[in-house]
Amino acid sequence: MVEITNDESNYGAKIIVVGVGGAGNNVVNRMIEDGIQGVEYICVNTDSQQLKKCKCSTCIQIGEKLTKGRGAGGNPEVGRNSAEESRETLTEAIKEAEMVFVTCGMGGGTGTGAAPVIAQIAKEMNILTVAVVSKPFKHEGDVRMTQAMDGIATLKENVDTMIVIPNEKLREICDKKARFPEVLKMADSVLRQGVQGITDIINKMGDINLDFEDVCTVMRDKGIAHIGIGRATGDDSCMQAVQMAIASPLLETNIEGADNIILHFSGDLGFDDTINASNYVKEIVGADTNVIFGEVYDDSEPDTCSVTIIATGIKNSPDAAVVASPAQTIKPQAGLGFLNMGGTARKPQPAAPSAQPGAQTRPQPAYRPQAQTGKPAAPAQGQQNPMGYRSPKQNQTPDNGSSILIPEWISRQNNN
Repeated sequence: MVEITNDESNYGAKIIVVGVGGAGNNVVNRMIEDGIQGVEYICVNTDSQQLKKCKCSTCIQIGEKLTKGRGAGGNPEVGRNSAEESRETLTEAIKEAEMVFVTCGMGGGTGTGAAPVIAQIAKEMNILTVAVVSKPFKHEGDVRMTQAMDGIATLKENVDTMIVIPNEKLREICDKKARFPEVLKMADSVLRQGVQGITDIINKMGDINLDFEDVCTVMRDKGIAHIGIGRATGDDSCMQAVQMAIASPLLETNIEGADNIILHFSGDLGFDDTINASNYVKEIVGADTNVIFGEVYDDSEPDTCSVTIIATGIKNSPDAAVVASPAQTIKPQAGLGFLNMGGTARKPQPAAPSAQPGAQTRPQPAYRPQAQTGKPAAPAQGQQNPMGYRSPKQNQTPDNGSSILIPEWISRQNNN
């Protein structure tokens, strides 16, 4: 058994992010590289060589007797048995936590098998337990996808809330000439963004503050969740950011039909703009949805707004309608050099729901910008969307130079 004592500290609720297996370990490393504060980190793996690459101060090698540090060989049963062998050590590592994130890539051996055991340990101690996991690419094969879906089903029974990110959807936003390591790094970044979106809400104090109990209300025993993050600069930045957060193409969920929502604004916020954006969300989810509102005012970036939406208790299907919103578009170029290029901002579009024939969906409210007086405002610029929002037109596979949205978290890859 390999364990290193953690000496990191945080303020408020004690939050631990547990990265399980190779993908989970990579998520933890990226969060540490990005300087995410207010959380503690644990890397868990059956592969001792992989743990040597981890940057956190607590690493746990599970299944030392079973695997001898050589990994699970893609077998979830080995991953599960390894976690059971090390159950006592895992329990000790997370017992003081108030919230535990379990993050991993599903389909392999360690993450698929061990993550449900770790989540079960946390849940049995009444720790708020949230899983942020990814499904494999289709080209990885039916066996791996079947293992992933079985693992997701098992994990769902042992967590309060789960966010599932299909890696296959990355193909819709990646340049066709992107190299494989670059795409894998993007997949890790999406998982990292899902975790960070929640931890930032808890750890950042605001004028209208959201605390840990608010998060518990929305996320305890709620099943599948949607998390969306949008960021925009310019006129109507609050509305643009909230529309981006609603409609991420990297998820198979949306907020329609949710029972509970956290709606968190941060940035240079106008009072009316924030209220209009909040009402827009309420029109989509309906009067029966519990919406918890938070705000952090920060004028360090003028006319810029960031929005995080967490929706739980979702009853609709992955194919239910989402809301159209503006997006930053650029022409695809060779390689990934185009990621740092500028783009053309587009004006907000009316809602354009799309659903399978016969599906029951609530009518989507159309966006109506406030009447302007005086000199007409310049077109909004600088829209960014870490979770990868694209408009319905962009949801089609890019072909022969069609426009493609490049999310902010992808554009940072060239700088890392």
